[in-house]
Amino acid sequence: MRHRVDLAATMLRERAHLSDIDAIRREVTDAFEIVLTQMPYVGGAASRMSDFFMRLMGFMAISRVLRRHGVSPSVIGEIERETYKAQLLTQPEAERLAAGRQFMSPENQALLREQAAKSTTKSHQDAFPDDFVYDFVAPGPGDKFEFGIDYKACGFCKFAAHHGDKDILPNICGLDFDAYAARGIHLERTQTLAGGASHCNFRFSRLPSE
Repeated sequence: MRHRVDLAATMLRERAHLSDIDAIRREVTDAFEIVLTQMPYVGGAASRMSDFFMRLMGFMAISRVLRRHGVSPSVIGEIERETYKAQLLTQPEAERLAAGRQFMSPENQALLREQAAKSTTKSHQDAFPDDFVYDFVAPGPGDKFEFGIDYKACGFCKFAAHHGDKDILPNICGLDFDAYAARGIHLERTQTLAGGASHCNFRFSRLPSE
């Protein structure tokens, strides 16, 4: 969390007009400790969504602190997205692209199919009511994506509803595009649950090599 605030320091001064960055850093650290106690258990290491929660819940903490200081949701979104992109790019390019190739691999697609099917079962939803529920989507004739995921229930939406964070939820959604692009993956998405749609329609394809 300290690293994220450090990356955001200039934007916090120039866009959010916050001068005491040390105080903001302390507030964010305290807010993150609270977020960790609120974060739902969705299966631990056995669930791919546990990693999503761990990586992105920090932005909930930052958002809460900036909102408390009167920063607008749009400015919060700009700061978070640019900070996240800067953080992603600290990882060596070769490692990022290797992670992207693994995500797009047939082996991972098979795993995603399996986990998607499990997420829709009553037993899983009863055990982990705050988890994501999603379907694996194979391309049809004429489709240009390699595979997709339709999220029918979103863990972040549930979290935001429980804890009064609905206004900052779209900022979390906006981080997805940079997260995948940093790994050489093009994400196409035209609707989200947070925006009122019936599902989030993620469609993945590989970015052209430079």
